[in-house]
Amino acid sequence: MKRVTFAKIRSEEAGPMIRELMVKGFVDIHAKIGKDEGYRYVPILPEHLDEEPVSSLELVEGDAHTLDRRPPQERIRAILGDELADMVPDRWETVGDVVILRLSQECWSRREEIGRAYAEVLGAKSVCADVRGVSGEFRQPSMEVLYGTDTESVRLENGIRYRFDVTKVMFASGNTDERMRMRKLDCMGETVVDMFAGIGYFTLPLAKFSGARRVFACEKNPESYEFLIRNVKDNGLSGIVIPILGDNRDIPGRSFADRILMGYVQTTSEFLPTALRMLKPNGIIHYHDTFYVNERDERVKKIFDEACGEDGYEVLSIREVKSFAPSVSHYVADVRVRPSRPTRSR
Repeated sequence: MKRVTFAKIRSEEAGPMIRELMVKGFVDIHAKIGKDEGYRYVPILPEHLDEEPVSSLELVEGDAHTLDRRPPQERIRAILGDELADMVPDRWETVGDVVILRLSQECWSRREEIGRAYAEVLGAKSVCADVRGVSGEFRQPSMEVLYGTDTESVRLENGIRYRFDVTKVMFASGNTDERMRMRKLDCMGETVVDMFAGIGYFTLPLAKFSGARRVFACEKNPESYEFLIRNVKDNGLSGIVIPILGDNRDIPGRSFADRILMGYVQTTSEFLPTALRMLKPNGIIHYHDTFYVNERDERVKKIFDEACGEDGYEVLSIREVKSFAPSVSHYVADVRVRPSRPTRSR
C-alpha cells in the first residue's frame, strides 16, 4: 500500500483549511481524507510539503487508502467535507470532458470549490452549472462556468461526433432514441430537408447511415451553424450534407424533398406550410411538437387537417420522444402527405 504524508487538522478548523489546500492544488486526490475523533487527515502531494500553509501544519506518515474503487459521488463528498456533502448533486451530465451540474441555491456561494472537486474526481477539463435551462428562439442554454475555461467539447454517440460549446449551444441528451431512429431510417437515394438542423442532431446520423443522397440542413442560429459546418466535415459528410444559414422559410423551390425533418417544438405548426411547399407527393414529414399526453392524436389530426385537408395525409406513427413538463410530452409524428392535398403556401 502506498505511503503518503497527511496534514493533521483539527476537525473544527478542517473545513476552510481543506478548501484552501484544494484550491492551491496541494491535496493528493487519489488518496482518502481520513478522520478520527477530533482530527482530519488530508493527503498532501510530496512536492508541496515545504509550502505554506502545509509547512506550518502537523504532518504524519500513513498508508493511503485509494479512492479509485469508491463511487465518484463518495469521493466528491469526501473532498468537500460534511458541510456540503448532503447538498451537492449526485447526478451530472458528462459531455466529452465537460461536466454539467444543477446546483441548489445553498451551494451557490461555494460554486468554485464545488466545480474544482467535480473536475478533479471526474477528470473534467471544465465544470458548468445549468442555471435556467434553455430559452429563446434559438434554445440557448444558460450556463455558468464553475471550473476551467474551455467549454467546447465533443460528444460521441452511435458513431457520430457532435462538437459544440455547452455555454452556447444546447444538446438534448433526452433525444438519444430519436437520433438513433434517424440512423436506422431507410432513405436510400432520397433528398431530405432538415428545417431545424442545429449542430446536426438529426442530420448527421441520417446522412451517415440512412442512404440519403442529399440532406439540406438549415439553421438560423449562427453559432449552431458554425458547429454544424464543423460536424459535417468531422463526420466525413461534406458530399451529402448542404448546410444553409438562415430562416428555413426562405429556402426556395417546390416539391423537391422526399422527406422533411421538423425537429422543433411549441411553434412547429407555423412552419408546416413551408414544409408542404418543399415536399414531393407521397413525401414524409417527421413533425415534432409538444402536447398534453391525452391530446396528442387529436392535436396532430387538427394541425394536419388544417394544413392538408382531412384526406390529404396519413399518420404513420406518433412516438413519444421524452417528457417535457408535467402531463406534457415531446412527440414526433411521422406523416405521409398524399398527392391530392390542397395546395397551400405562405
